[in-house]
Amino acid sequence: MKRILVVDDEPQIKRMLRTSLQSSGYEVILAANGLEGLAEVEKHQPDLIITDLAMPEMNGLELTQAVRRITSTPIIVLSVRDTDVMKVSALDQGADDYLTKPFSMPELLARVRAQLRRVPDAEVMASRLAVGDFTIDTDAHEVTVRGEVVHLTPKEFDLLLHFARSPEKVLTHKVLLKAIWGPAGENQPEYLRVLVAGLRKKIERGEGLRYIQSEPWVGYRFHPTLD
Repeated sequence: MKRILVVDDEPQIKRMLRTSLQSSGYEVILAANGLEGLAEVEKHQPDLIITDLAMPEMNGLELTQAVRRITSTPIIVLSVRDTDVMKVSALDQGADDYLTKPFSMPELLARVRAQLRRVPDAEVMASRLAVGDFTIDTDAHEVTVRGEVVHLTPKEFDLLLHFARSPEKVLTHKVLLKAIWGPAGENQPEYLRVLVAGLRKKIERGEGLRYIQSEPWVGYRFHPTLD
């Protein structure tokens, strides 16, 4: 049974999440703020963390920073609409996904399932990465999509590989720019827009498929399999 830690200072939110998650077959641990949440992470080693951002004692951004120093456990952050700056900061610091309050439980449960089935860390650095419709050979710099070889530029290859290593995870513009172009590229968002557009043309081929989903004002999310 997968263990999920819920960190939120609103009792009604915690009760709702606990009931819904338990009815979906998860073990649930509750914490009222970041300090309690961090203690529960160290004590129970949850498989996934759901945390609010605005909390007393230690907020969700500080909790994300602290958790990332000790574990790669997936983190889903919850935020209200007026905390976009903190939300993006949390994603930059290593959070994996976010939902804006109010949210629907079916959507949250779908996000939970997506994070729990992400590529295991042990597979991330393999020279041949198979994820969804994609097979990426990092030694040969070869990519196949649904069994067909696709020719990418070096930057397009780097971007796809970065996406493939973090499927279903929201990657912010800042994280992607730094990963592809280094610190000097962080303030050049137009580089990323052009690169994403070029990659989309090659892997989606105008067939109505959307492997790369835009998250407005935040970044991108990669869906490796399209049903």
